[in-house]
Amino acid sequence: MANILLIEDDENLRLTVGRALNKHSHEVCAVGSIKSAREAFKAEHFDLILSDVNLGSESGIDYIQEVRESGYAGGIIMMTAFATVDDAVRAMKLGADDYLAKPVRLQELLLITDRVIKQQSETRRLRLYQRLDKTSQKSRQPLGKSPAWVDAVTMAERLAQIPVLNRSHDLNESSGGALTTILITGETGSGKGVVARHIHDSSPEHSLPFVHVNCTALPASLIESELFGHEKGAFTDAKATREGLFEMADGGTIFLDEIGDLDLSLQSKLLSVIEHGLIRKVGATKERPVRMRVLAATNKDLESMVKDGLFREDLLFRINAFAIPLPALRDRGQDTVLIAQSMLDQLRIEYGMDPASLSEEAKAMICGHRWPGNVRELFNTVQRAAMLASSNIISIADLGIHTGRPHESQNNSDHSDGSLRFDFHSGGHTAAAVERELMIQALVHSNGNVSKAAKLIGMQRSSFRYRVERYEIVTSDPRVGQS
Repeated sequence: MANILLIEDDENLRLTVGRALNKHSHEVCAVGSIKSAREAFKAEHFDLILSDVNLGSESGIDYIQEVRESGYAGGIIMMTAFATVDDAVRAMKLGADDYLAKPVRLQELLLITDRVIKQQSETRRLRLYQRLDKTSQKSRQPLGKSPAWVDAVTMAERLAQIPVLNRSHDLNESSGGALTTILITGETGSGKGVVARHIHDSSPEHSLPFVHVNCTALPASLIESELFGHEKGAFTDAKATREGLFEMADGGTIFLDEIGDLDLSLQSKLLSVIEHGLIRKVGATKERPVRMRVLAATNKDLESMVKDGLFREDLLFRINAFAIPLPALRDRGQDTVLIAQSMLDQLRIEYGMDPASLSEEAKAMICGHRWPGNVRELFNTVQRAAMLASSNIISIADLGIHTGRPHESQNNSDHSDGSLRFDFHSGGHTAAAVERELMIQALVHSNGNVSKAAKLIGMQRSSFRYRVERYEIVTSDPRVGQS
């Protein structure tokens, strides 16, 4: 389904092609002149332009040059009753995706239209992935200017330059060497993973593997095999030799996240690896040397755990050789606003939406909130605001929306500002599910009219149409989307 601008001065053909495209689930704005086309083009976004070449005193080919020069990246198909090779070549050079000779066969037109729209969709998706890749790289950069955060990042960058082994080491030798260890501490969601990745990215080994190990997520019965690997036949299900996570990280960095949850029986083996730089697969008879940087992170008080017999004191001494304590988000002042705006920018790119900014009141609220869930809680809040805000200025009300299943306000009636209101109650639905439900309710309220539905929830029409396809919502009967 696409929004198509049809430019054809023959009224009968214009009506015939327009009806065919409408029946094919496309929305069509049909005009008879380039002047009308310019007016329509300024008013809304079109996924495809279908234009005649000869339009009175003006040329459709000149017009497509005009729209391409304006930055239009959608599809273009030209039609003409006087097809020539020169015209076709010129049209394609100026950015047309295809060229049809009249009389136009409707079935052929529909096939070509679908193909061009699909190509444009794939191109947009590729561009989105490219933007997201750049955004992802930026998102890995530790963002903040507060003194405690700057101190932590500066320390991380200095420690990144320490060699992965404490002495010169030849991987061909059978002997190992003590591995460099760094402990990152802080509350859940305070940015330990970001700092760990920054250490690796800032190190001479940045092009080598970075292996993230969530110690909490690994089953106790499998964690030894996952970390060290196993030989074929080492246990019942060991049908082949398997490389462990330490081997995968060889030469680079291994990040042991939530190390406080590591089983006591494995803590002694981890200590041995750190002290000697040697690992042994489950079921193996020989050790092999490894070299890597070992990063560990925890939100727990490891010293108290040592006193309670839950964590090895000698392991704590070893991993705590270099420590980086991270401040909680509530202690970082204006950093919270910087991070929130950065998240907002990334999310709007991901969802294909126009840029947005935080109102001064929203900034003040973000700065004053205690954020017990730290960056993770902030991200959830910003994500809701990015998708549900009624304008490109994020307000306090936008930030205060609770994730949950929306319910229409009483009688689902219109309001004085023309918007549609929903009440949100606490629940476990994802933000995507909330957005999808909002769109369905807006379509129901507007009797399937996409433009009106987009306006009701304050979304750009092009963004709304993109999500209709993404969420597989049937606009002709939006209630189908609720099944």
